[in-house]
Amino acid sequence: MSKRRLLRLKFKMKQKKPDFKRQEWFKCKRIGVSWRKPRGLHSGMRKQLKHRPAIVKTGYRSPSLVRGLHPSGLEDVLIRNVKELEMLDPKTQGARIASTVGKRKKIEIIKRSEELGIRLLNISDEKKRELLTLKLKKPEGPSDNKEVEKDTLKENEKDEVKEQ
Repeated sequence: MSKRRLLRLKFKMKQKKPDFKRQEWFKCKRIGVSWRKPRGLHSGMRKQLKHRPAIVKTGYRSPSLVRGLHPSGLEDVLIRNVKELEMLDPKTQGARIASTVGKRKKIEIIKRSEELGIRLLNISDEKKRELLTLKLKKPEGPSDNKEVEKDTLKENEKDEVKEQ
């Protein structure tokens, strides 16, 4: 089967797949909903009785050729800097910028991805435009601030002496 058809099949299967929740998750808040295999001699869920929730089985898996791919059909690769971005293949891979990356580096990654033709999977076009039009302030050196502060202090002292 073609990759496009398998992606459509994966999407349809995902819509039908139930939310697998832990057995009797609704009875106690502290146990949570995260999946645990039902164990117990008299467990209706383990026995797969009709009125009980579904349990995890291999039949719910997506086709192996498209398993783990982004819905666009591209392989999802986590990027932390421009160097990692340049190693990607734009035909088969898409970039996802890590959440720990700051604005300055994010802007560099966006510019470079447009040059290379690599698709960014976790940034919308609106957010890209907003980041590219944003002007970042350059950090001033510590010596510059001290000189300015000294000058303003001297001026303030002169003003105080004149007033008295």
